[in-house]
Amino acid sequence: MLLVLSLGPAPASAQTLVTENGRKAVTTAAGADAAAGDEDAQIPANAAAADAAAAAASLRQAIGQLDQALTADDQVMALGEVIRAYERGQAALRGSLRRAALREAQVRAEFEQRRDRLARVIGVMASMGQSPETLMLLHPAGPTATAQSGMVLSAVAPALRAEADTLRTGLDEIATVRRIEQSAADTLAQGVQRVQEARRLLVSAVTDRSTTPTRFAADPAELTALLRSADTLDGFADGIGQMEQDIGAPTADFEAAQGSLALPAVGELMLRPGEADARGVKRPGIMLATGPGALVTAPWPATIRYRGPLLDYGNVMIVEPERGYLLVLAGLGQVFGATGDVVAAGEPLAIMGGDEGAAAEFGAAFVEAAAGGRPAPPAQQLYIELRRGKETLDPTEWFVMNPVIGPETDPPADTDKADGSATAQKQQVRTTE
Repeated sequence: MLLVLSLGPAPASAQTLVTENGRKAVTTAAGADAAAGDEDAQIPANAAAADAAAAAASLRQAIGQLDQALTADDQVMALGEVIRAYERGQAALRGSLRRAALREAQVRAEFEQRRDRLARVIGVMASMGQSPETLMLLHPAGPTATAQSGMVLSAVAPALRAEADTLRTGLDEIATVRRIEQSAADTLAQGVQRVQEARRLLVSAVTDRSTTPTRFAADPAELTALLRSADTLDGFADGIGQMEQDIGAPTADFEAAQGSLALPAVGELMLRPGEADARGVKRPGIMLATGPGALVTAPWPATIRYRGPLLDYGNVMIVEPERGYLLVLAGLGQVFGATGDVVAAGEPLAIMGGDEGAAAEFGAAFVEAAAGGRPAPPAQQLYIELRRGKETLDPTEWFVMNPVIGPETDPPADTDKADGSATAQKQQVRTTE
């Protein structure tokens, strides 16, 4: 009996056993099969699960810092740091959960590919086990071929055991990912309650703060007139820039900070400068998708030039880090401070709108969205624009655009300035895969 097992094309890492006459006898993979063309095929085994576990631990550590913040001398800054630490941990967890989900999909694909091949091999071996021993000793090509076939069969069993061990390891990895996802959902449910408490305490601390440095007192009549006449964010920012105010000497060299500024909020990059939104409107700033209630902080020591509602942008904050420069933040929820106040780098400026909802439901929704590469619902939209005089600057050249806030993509070829229409707040969130 001539034994020939055809198991389909073998990957580069497979072992191929060939008979003397050159025909393929048995092919079985000894190592992992990389999914051809899979963009995440290089995710190392167990690394994604380890990253997710580490991110969850960081998140739990941030949650535990709230009690310490309550005894700090400057509760506003301390509470702000707790909230930002929570949001950074949440963002890191989102990324690691996404990688873990991709790794799980990769393991499952490998499992399916191996399972079909193993099923054919095991089926042949089972049929051989039921054949009479006399037939097993016969080979059409004679005694030499019979001996060679025996050698081939003796090599099959160890390879199959190695393959089974690899599959078992993959299944264990999937189970680990599932446990981490459930633990992450529980941690998030606990964290939501704590961070909501931290936000409430922050608002109270800002309200109760008795001393806030002030550089000038705003002219209410001038601001009111500007608000009434402005029909675009661009026009309003121009008007603010032209208002003469003595804000004193700069506290630091803002120009020297180009490329090193921390983003005002933790979020995912939705739109780059010049990219069109769902309505086809292009703007010179960037749009971030943040979590509900995300904290917005000052990236640099600055003076508040305006804070309050504007057109249909919700609340807007305009700060001046140095004479001639304006940082515009639009789409805010609750804003802090008053016009003329001086804020330090990292000081809370506002809280984004939205509500996480029920803690348990938010945790499960967050994990599901993270695994699918989507922002956690309900995402908020923060518009960031940087101006020098009447010139708009590219925020991506000033802020640190790290991987936490979304993947890097090539900037659009058409970077025409926006027309200042007041519809940026209605853009739709783009998911990243």
